[in-house]
Amino acid sequence: MTGATALSPWLPTAPCTPGHCTAHPSGGRDHPTERAGAVLAVARLTAGIGAVLLGVLLAPAAGLLPAAARLALARSWVRAVVRAFGVRVRYEGTAAALDGPLLVVANHVSWLDIPLVAAVLPGRMVAKAEVRRWPVLGTLAALGGTLFIDRDRLRALPGTVRAMSGVLAGGGRVVVFPEGSTWCGRAGGRFRPAAFQAALDAGCAVLPVRIDYRPTGAAAYVGDDPLGASLWRVVSARRMVADIRILDPISSIRYSDRRALAAAAQQAVSRQGVSQQGLPQQGVPQQGVPQRAVAKDSANLPSPSVHQRDSSRSAASSSFRTPA
Repeated sequence: MTGATALSPWLPTAPCTPGHCTAHPSGGRDHPTERAGAVLAVARLTAGIGAVLLGVLLAPAAGLLPAAARLALARSWVRAVVRAFGVRVRYEGTAAALDGPLLVVANHVSWLDIPLVAAVLPGRMVAKAEVRRWPVLGTLAALGGTLFIDRDRLRALPGTVRAMSGVLAGGGRVVVFPEGSTWCGRAGGRFRPAAFQAALDAGCAVLPVRIDYRPTGAAAYVGDDPLGASLWRVVSARRMVADIRILDPISSIRYSDRRALAAAAQQAVSRQGVSQQGLPQQGVPQQGVPQRAVAKDSANLPSPSVHQRDSSRSAASSSFRTPA
């Protein structure tokens, strides 16, 4: 997506690249024979793009509706878009009883993460400034109240955190992917603490969310992966399933600073991945970490696999990045 653009040294990076992460493995659940036929893939792609364009056409009229009706319509639309692309979704946990301000944080694997979280936990998304310039999607993101981050201006970060704090203090909800970069889904990055300062300033809770896909490789959107290639992998997967697990809220008043709060949220998300897949996540200490009970759908989750690439190697620019 970003080509040869030079990266700022403070930006989060992941060792994940399209060549190593998005290809189907040679065996197991993600075997190439599990891909959909070309006719079905084209039909899904057409339906998904059509659903997106329909949302664009209806956006002006939807703006005239009452807030509750507009929110319900938006949630139905994002669910329809994801389903049109051939992705089946399973949600665990409940968001119905979660009122008031919340900082929603999740691991980051794919562009699919955004509509999947928005469908159940709508709020002000935090995204890189480049998204604003994307055709169609940029317009939709702006209309949805996305908070855009200029990744190349570190001095702009406090202003973004203040904007997030203002939304939370006003009783709103903010959604952020604090790894700062998409990862392959077989491993994850460290939660950057900057966004958690907003929760501390507003005195609101943090809601961790765990996102998993099967097949993992087909969903991953990493490095300089073109959006078109990612879309084709998604629609050509025979049966893609996304599992969204809403975990227990974390009270921000229990933590003295943003780093401790970020570590607690990361541990909750990573521990859920450990209990479901039986393997540790990269960068998360596992000794002494209690295991969560395995959910009833655990048999249908991704096959045990971790990212094997040496993280000390230089990384390609990520498709989605937010600063620390």
